Amino acid sequence: MLCEERGARLRVAPINEAGELRMDEFEKLLNDRTRIVAVTHVSNALGTINPVKRIIELAHKRGIPVLLDGAQAVPHMKVNVRELDCDFYALSGHKMFGPTGIGILYGKRELLNRMPPYQGGGDMIASVTFEKTTYNTLPYKFEAGTPNIADAIGLGETVRYLNRVGLDRIAAYEHDLLAYATKVVSAIPGVRLIGTAKEKASVLSFLLDGVHAHDLGTVLDREGVAIRAGHHCAQPVMDFYGVPATARASLAFYNTREDIDRLVAAIGKAKELFG
Repeated sequence: MLCEERGARLRVAPINEAGELRMDEFEKLLNDRTRIVAVTHVSNALGTINPVKRIIELAHKRGIPVLLDGAQAVPHMKVNVRELDCDFYALSGHKMFGPTGIGILYGKRELLNRMPPYQGGGDMIASVTFEKTTYNTLPYKFEAGTPNIADAIGLGETVRYLNRVGLDRIAAYEHDLLAYATKVVSAIPGVRLIGTAKEKASVLSFLLDGVHAHDLGTVLDREGVAIRAGHHCAQPVMDFYGVPATARASLAFYNTREDIDRLVAAIGKAKELFG
């Protein structure tokens, strides 16, 4: 959208077959005309955990701000924006098991102070006359109109809940689940894993020979196994692998190895039906 509005040029960092960013190529893309680097912390389509700390360091050496999409990261690991030194960090409530339609945008104070409001409305002004408007201080400058009070309270409770469970405990438990799922699912004849990065969150994307991901999702649903099927809002990734869609099992701390065994059995059922 920004490219259409401003005539900016979008330059894309390539990935390898494992679904990892090619950091040598990424670094070559940075120059004195680069205005911002935007990168996913964890890929929702592949589970890859990108080396965001290194990305930020490389960008900051050239004075380039960095925006991280952390929607898929925050439910699975501790995130400290100060330690990362990112300039902006965005996340969504529903991926943290909280309310839909609400999220968080973190930004460094000095950058947010320099930015104009993107919309007008109540509470984002300090004073108004017909000649001049003075904007409110942060964060109110960017929160025009009646706030989403109920969901904000719900999102706060979500954060407290995750902290009580312990994100370090969650990360360790989900790592074990992912290792087990990767082993047993990849052992099924005809299954191809999509995204095999060394550093991954608990996302398992895969295909079954001769079966469209949507059909596979339907069969698994009837077997009581819930997955997502499609391009996962990541069509360029699907194009890279030469596939129209993938089936994606997203594992969380409420899952068990028994759930994974049911997934394997359901894939076996699909093989029988489409064999």
